[in-house]
Amino acid sequence: MELRSTSATQTRAIGAAIASVADAGDVVVLTGDLGTGKTVLAQGIAAALGVDEPVVSPTFTLMREYDGRLPVRHLDVYRLDHVQEAIDLGLEELLDDGVVLVEWGEGVREVLPAERLEVALSLLPPDAADDDTRRIEIAAVGAGWAARRDALVAALDALAGVRPC
Repeated sequence: MELRSTSATQTRAIGAAIASVADAGDVVVLTGDLGTGKTVLAQGIAAALGVDEPVVSPTFTLMREYDGRLPVRHLDVYRLDHVQEAIDLGLEELLDDGVVLVEWGEGVREVLPAERLEVALSLLPPDAADDDTRRIEIAAVGAGWAARRDALVAALDALAGVRPC
């Protein structure tokens, strides 16, 4: 599904809709160029999962952990040079009881679980929108996310101002 967000507030709301159907053990892969809103979307997911502290990009720390209704582990794997480094992070162990958000996850797809939600963010061409408008493409990968697709679509449909691309 493709959505258009015209503000950081709407991007966070899309994150909250994703969180409304998230379960322990879920992985959400966030992809897109620098400045497209990956961390903003992660903020919406975390806030909806009950995280009440500021959520910031884990660029230089690789991972930040937050307590909420479900633990949130926010990873940034951009700086990893080899897939082995992603394995060394212990991704499998992080899945036990929380939600894992992986920024720049396209580089480590081979070590990601088969069950995941992939969210690709991109800026629209300058002549198609203003600087705040993003295209957000969401793909359910695996049977678990596919089974929740209708609930996710309903949560996204309920958002004011967010519309399909």
